[in-house]
Amino acid sequence: MLPISEACERNKAPILEVLRLAFADRTQVLEIGSGTGQHAVHFAAHLPHLTWHPTERSAYLHDLGARVKLEGSPNLRAPTALDVTQTPWPLRTADAIFTANTLHIMAWTEVVALFRGLEGVLPRGGVLCVYGPFRYEGRYTSDSNRDFDRMLKARDPLSGLRDIKDLTALAAQQGLRLCADHDLPPNNRLLEFVKDQPL
Repeated sequence: MLPISEACERNKAPILEVLRLAFADRTQVLEIGSGTGQHAVHFAAHLPHLTWHPTERSAYLHDLGARVKLEGSPNLRAPTALDVTQTPWPLRTADAIFTANTLHIMAWTEVVALFRGLEGVLPRGGVLCVYGPFRYEGRYTSDSNRDFDRMLKARDPLSGLRDIKDLTALAAQQGLRLCADHDLPPNNRLLEFVKDQPL
């Protein structure tokens, strides 16, 4: 039986409504950290104008591949192994990138590597959408996010909720500008960046 993330089931509909607009004129989407594949299957099926490229670390590819094969639409590609610290990334060009609930699991060095890796993939005018819980100037948007952050750091001191100020600064180094900050349930955000500057 394939693994199911209840969080994915809860958040896929509100995320989709944002992606319908953010990716309306896109063609190729690279998803970083596709996990169980529930997002990839759902978004590809509802956004048929896109070719959706799911990726995950090698250890998680088996279940992801099984879900894509079982439930995937024709525009959903077979998953590819991707470690954000590797260079070059396996997909060499995509005009949109999506990642959900990944940055708080990664170490900060991996978050930096993810943004650096975008340089070789995302062209000028490309869009990056990042979903998850974040902090603002060190402040949490809810008590549950504060508790979640404490739990993450107790499990792995290198992980934890990232501050939007730090992410926008990191994005700017790669020519990316935060163009929208969407408030989505439950106590999460979807950050929409556009690449204004070629590097």
